[in-house]
Amino acid sequence: MARVYNFSAGPSMLPEAVLQKAASEMLDYQGTGQSVMEMSHRTPEYESIIYGAENVFREIMGVPENYNVLFLQGGASLQFAMVPLNLLGDKKKADYINTGVWSKKAIAEGKRYGKVNVVASSEDKNFNYIPAISKEMFDKDAAYVHITSNNTIYGTRYRAIPDTGDVPLVADMSSNILSEYYDVKKFGVIYAGAQKNLGPSGLTVVIVRKDLVGKALDFTPTMLNYATHAEERSMFNTPPCYSIYIAKLVFEWFRDIGGIKAMQELNEKKAAILYEYLDNSKFYKGTVVPEFRSLMNVPFILTNESLDKEFLKQARNAGLINLKGHRSVGGMRASIYNAMPIDGVKKLVEFMKSFEQANK
Repeated sequence: MARVYNFSAGPSMLPEAVLQKAASEMLDYQGTGQSVMEMSHRTPEYESIIYGAENVFREIMGVPENYNVLFLQGGASLQFAMVPLNLLGDKKKADYINTGVWSKKAIAEGKRYGKVNVVASSEDKNFNYIPAISKEMFDKDAAYVHITSNNTIYGTRYRAIPDTGDVPLVADMSSNILSEYYDVKKFGVIYAGAQKNLGPSGLTVVIVRKDLVGKALDFTPTMLNYATHAEERSMFNTPPCYSIYIAKLVFEWFRDIGGIKAMQELNEKKAAILYEYLDNSKFYKGTVVPEFRSLMNVPFILTNESLDKEFLKQARNAGLINLKGHRSVGGMRASIYNAMPIDGVKKLVEFMKSFEQANK
C-alpha cells in the first residue's frame, strides 16, 4: 500500500528519510549486532545516541549553555504538574494565560500546588484568538508565567511572545516546537511532547534554565524533580531509549535540510496554500481569527455540515487521513507539522476543490 498523508494532531507523520534510516538499523545498529530497542542505556553505544541527540537539539534549537535539556517521559501533561512543583517555591503563585483545552488542564494542575491567576482568556469566543497581553498585567511577584504557544485543537498561535519582565516565562510548545524561530533566552522553561514535531510518542523534551533547577517543593517526588534528571543528564533511570534514538534522527534530518530558517519558510508556504484556498471558498470556512492562525494546525468547517462524513470518507480513499476536527470545534482539522511535505498540502487542497465542485 502506498504511504498516506497523515494529518493527525499527533502522533503525526515522521520524515520518510528518518523511517528508512531506522529501518536499515533495526536489526543491527552500526555493527553492534542488536537493535536500539534491545540496547542497554548504560553502554557507550547508547550514551552516544542520547548525548548526540542532546547536542544536535541544542544546535538546531539554539539552546544556550545555561539551560539543561532533559529527555523525560509522561508527555506534556506531566509537565502541568512538574512546572509548579519545581518553580513555585516560596512564592506559591503563578500567572497563566488560558487559550484552550491544554491551558485549562495546566491551570487545573497548577491550582493543586499554589495560587493560579488567570491573567487573560479567549474562552469567550471558543478560543479562536489569542487575548491581548501587556507587561503590566503580570504579577511581578509571581513565580512564573505559563503560556501554550500553539493551540493544537483550536488552531491559534502567539505571533509575539509576551514580555514578562523578570518573571520566568514557561511555554508548552508541544505542537509548534522547531516549526518557527524562538529565542530560548526569553524563556525559563520550554517543554514539548515529541509526537508532533520531534519524534514518536513516549518522549518529552524539557528545556529549563539552570538557575530554576533545585528549588522544588519539599514534597516533590524524586522522579518529578528537574534536579534529579539534570544531575544525571536524563539517565537517572531507563529513558525512553528508542524514542530518543528516533528523535536524534529527526534532529539530524532537520539540521540537514537547513535548520529552523528553512523549516519556518516551508511551514509558512504550506500554511499559506491552505489558508488562501479557505479564504476564497464559500464551501469551506476557517474557524480562527486570521491574525492568530497557526502554522501547524488548521481547523475548518464545511458550510454544509451534513457532508462531513462523506468528506472524511472520500479523503481517506484519496490517501488523506485523520482530518476529523476536535469535538469542541467540529468540522475538520489539518495538522501540517514539519514532516508533512508541501505536496501533501497541495494534494489536500486539490481534493477539497474537487469535493467542493461535486457537492455545490
